[in-house]
Amino acid sequence: MATLILVRHGRTTANASGTLAGRTPGVRLDSTGQQQAARAGARLGDVPISLVVTSPLERCRQTTRALLAGREDAPPVVTDRGITECDYGEWQGRAIKDLAQEKLWKVVQTQPSAAAFPGGESMTAMQARAVGAVRRRDAQVEAEHGPHAVWVAVSHGDIIKAVLADALGMHLDLFQRLHVDPASISIVRYTESRPYVLATNSHAGDLSWLRPPADAADDASATGTDALVGGGAGPAATGRDGS
Repeated sequence: MATLILVRHGRTTANASGTLAGRTPGVRLDSTGQQQAARAGARLGDVPISLVVTSPLERCRQTTRALLAGREDAPPVVTDRGITECDYGEWQGRAIKDLAQEKLWKVVQTQPSAAAFPGGESMTAMQARAVGAVRRRDAQVEAEHGPHAVWVAVSHGDIIKAVLADALGMHLDLFQRLHVDPASISIVRYTESRPYVLATNSHAGDLSWLRPPADAADDASATGTDALVGGGAGPAATGRDGS
């Protein structure tokens, strides 16, 4: 079972100004976002990465470059529109404080499965295409690189929340209970029996435990697909960050 690392892009000028950027072109990381992305890259420095898949939007491509800066084993990078930002339609480019006055705002907060953005897409459609995209990529990575492969998807807050909600078996109407900060790291493994969520909204800590074990064939925690009663022994490496 391959391991998926979900990284949200770093903070942008739109985030800092309280604007819903959506798919607006030219939205870039601000200085804080650049620092956040660099820190995320440092955390991933000891993790072997087989592939990076990024949203085509500039802020995600910038974050991807920061994640891979200085790596000697830089993996291939591909873009995938399946993990691009939600199409917010007429909401795109507007101030969050103004959007909070719209009737649709409450629906987005309390019943997102019923929310469809005017001139854009519904939140159920957003989740379906994002989950479909990451599951297809995950199967591809495992087929090409083996069950211990690690890959990264660099995407957006609502996209990552939707993917995590699916992996947790949560109805989309509950996904606003999840929080995904700029440049945070979340980790999912898909198995034949179920997805496992290993971390969400993680900002700090050692990730070297994601390295395949020296004798992967004998490592039950890496190869097993059943949940271990009692929680099991965890990975052999120290410093696991499961926040």
